[in-house]
Amino acid sequence: MWLKLFFLLLYFLVLFVLARFFEAIVWYETGILATQLVDPVALSFKKLKTILECRGLGYSGLPEKKDVRELVEKSGDLMEGELYSALKEEEASESASSTNFSGEMHFYELVEDTKDGIWLVQVIANDRSPLVGKVHWEKMVKKVSRFGIRTGTFNCSSDPRYCRRRGWIRSTLIMSVPQTSTSKGKVMLKEYSGHKMEAEHIFKWITAHAASRIKTIYNAGRLKEEWDRSDQYWVKVYLFASLDQPPAFFSALSIKFTGRVEFVFVNVENWPNQSSMSDIGVYGMPSYILRTPEGIYRYGNNTGEFLSLRAMDAFLRSLQPEVNDLFVLSLVLVNLMAWMDLFITQGATIKRFVVLISTLGTYNSLLIISWLPVLGFLQLPYLDSFYEYSLKLLRYSNTTTLASWVRADWMFYSSHPALFLSTYLGHGLLIDYFEKKRRRHHNADEVNANNLEWLSSLWDWYTSYLFHPIASFQNFPADSDWDEDPDLFLERLAFPDLWLHPLIPTDYIRNLPVWRFRRLGAPSDEDGSEGSPEPENDSDDSENGDAVPRETARPPPRGGTRESDACACAHRYGQAGPHGRGCGSPGPYDPGDDGEPDWLAWPADMLHCTECVVCLENFEHACVLTGLPCGHVFHQNCILMWLAGGRHCCPVCRWPSYKKKPPYVHHQPSSGDVPS
Repeated sequence: MWLKLFFLLLYFLVLFVLARFFEAIVWYETGILATQLVDPVALSFKKLKTILECRGLGYSGLPEKKDVRELVEKSGDLMEGELYSALKEEEASESASSTNFSGEMHFYELVEDTKDGIWLVQVIANDRSPLVGKVHWEKMVKKVSRFGIRTGTFNCSSDPRYCRRRGWIRSTLIMSVPQTSTSKGKVMLKEYSGHKMEAEHIFKWITAHAASRIKTIYNAGRLKEEWDRSDQYWVKVYLFASLDQPPAFFSALSIKFTGRVEFVFVNVENWPNQSSMSDIGVYGMPSYILRTPEGIYRYGNNTGEFLSLRAMDAFLRSLQPEVNDLFVLSLVLVNLMAWMDLFITQGATIKRFVVLISTLGTYNSLLIISWLPVLGFLQLPYLDSFYEYSLKLLRYSNTTTLASWVRADWMFYSSHPALFLSTYLGHGLLIDYFEKKRRRHHNADEVNANNLEWLSSLWDWYTSYLFHPIASFQNFPADSDWDEDPDLFLERLAFPDLWLHPLIPTDYIRNLPVWRFRRLGAPSDEDGSEGSPEPENDSDDSENGDAVPRETARPPPRGGTRESDACACAHRYGQAGPHGRGCGSPGPYDPGDDGEPDWLAWPADMLHCTECVVCLENFEHACVLTGLPCGHVFHQNCILMWLAGGRHCCPVCRWPSYKKKPPYVHHQPSSGDVPS
C-alpha cells in the first residue's frame, strides 16, 4: 500500500511539473501567461460575446462592439486563461444533452429531490405541441448547461394523472429552485409566464429568479451594516460592480452553495462616492471579495481564479467543502492508488487483472467502512470545535499561491481527460519497466510466467485453501487423529487429488531427519572415492547420524514422477515395485553391492530400504538421505524437489509430509543381519 501511495504522489508531482512546463512553452512561444490581463479592445466582437455568455450576461440589446466591451469591463477583469477556458466551454456545450422523464417518480427523484441545483423542464401536454420549438430548445440547453442548470422534457402522455394533479393542462416551462436559504431545503417550481419563446428571453427569466435569491445592497449605509453583522455564515462572497443584476454564474453558485456560503451583490452604479468601500479595504471596481473570519481575500489575483462557474466553484469547494466532496476526493485517490497494482504486479496478464480487481474491491470496501464511523463522529455536538478548526486550516492553506496552482492544474487536466489518462498510462508503464527490471534478478519465474501457468497455480492455491487448513509441522501432535475422525478419511476419498497441493508453510522441511547411508566394510570417509565426494560442512553430528547440509532444490517439472506414482500404487496393493523390490519396505540385499547397509546408523522410526522410489536408483555409500514422518526414506535432493513442487505428501503412501505419525517400531537387526 505504501509503495502505491508513493507512486501516486510521484505521479501528482509529475503532473505539477508538466503543467509548469506547458506554461513555460506557451510563454516562450507567445510571450503571454494565463494570469496576464487581456485588453477587451483588442478582442473581436465574437470573442467578447463568448466571454459574456460564459459569465452569464445578456447582450441582446447591445448591437455595438463598444457597448459589449464596456459590459465585459464592468463584470470583471479578463485574463488569458479565462479567454481560453471560455472558448473550450463553448465547444463542450455543443454536446450538452437533455433528460426525458418517464413518469412521476423519475421527475421527483431528479427534480424535486435536488436541493442544490436548478432544473429547467419543458412540459408537453397531451395532444399539444411543445411551448418551445426544437431549434430554440436545443439552443437553450446549450446556453444554460454552462451554469450547471440541468434540463429535461416531461411528456404528459407518459403519466397523464400526474399532469392533471399538477395542473399542467397546457404546455409550459417549469423551473425548480431551492425554496429556502438552508442547505438541503425544499424546492419550489416556477412556471414561465412570458410570451416570447426565444432563448434570450427565457434565459433572462431564469437569471432574474436566480438573482432574486442573492442579497442586494444599493447604499453605503446598508453595506456598513451588512459588513459588521455576524451570523451563521463563516464565508461570504461580495461582488462590487456597476451592473443591473449579478452575472448568471454568480447567481448559480449562490444556489449551489446554499447554506454554506452567502453571496452578496453590491450595486455601486448610483453611488455618489466610493469612500465607504475603501474604509473596508475594497479598492477598484469591479471586485470579488471573499470575507472569512481570518480576513478578506480578493478573488482573481492568483493563478486559475477566473470569472467562470468552474473556476469559482473549485475555489469555494476547497474553502468550504461538504462531506460528500471529501468522500468523492478520497474515492478518486483510493482508486487511482489501486490501479497502480496493474503496473506493480509482475507476471501473467490475467494475474495482473485478477490482482487489480481484488485490490479495487478491498480498497473501496475499506474506504466505505472507514467512512461510516467518520460520519457518525461528525454528528456529535462536542466535535463542533474540531470541525471549525479543520475549516480554518483549509481556508488558510487553500488561499495560498500553491493551492491556486493546484486548482488551476485540476481544471486544466479535467478539461483534457485524454492528456490525464495518457500521462497516467505512461507513468504506469515506467513503473512496470523498473519493477520488471528489479524483480528479474530475484524471481525470474514470476516475471516470465504465462497466463496458463498462473491460472494453474491459482487453481492449486484455491483448492488447497478451500479443503486444507494451514498447517505447520511443529504444531501437530504426535498422536494421529486419522483413525478417530472418519471425516478426514471421507474427505480423502471424495477429493483424492486435493491432497497433492496443500497450502502449507515449508518450514517443516528444515526439521526432517537427514543422515548418510553407510555400508559395512565400505572404505572410510577419509579414504573416500572419487565417485562419491563428501559434502562440505558436515562436522556436526546428530543423534540419528551425521549431519549434512540442506540444499535448496528447484521444483521438478509436472508429470516427472509417473514411475514413483506407479511404485506407490504397487505398494498399496502389496505388489512389487520396479526392479522387483517393494516400495518403502526392506528389500533383499544385492550381493553385487559393496557391502551390507549399516542399519544401526538409521533413525529408529525410519523404514529400512535400499532404493529411492522417486529416482528408482539404489542408495550409494555416503549418499545423503532424508526421511518423512511416515517412515519412508529417499535421496535428499529427490524428496526436496518433490516437496518444493507443492506436493506436501509422501510419494509412497500419500501421508502428509508435515504431519507427525506414530513412530514405526521394529526390531533393530544386528550388523550382520540381512533384512527380510
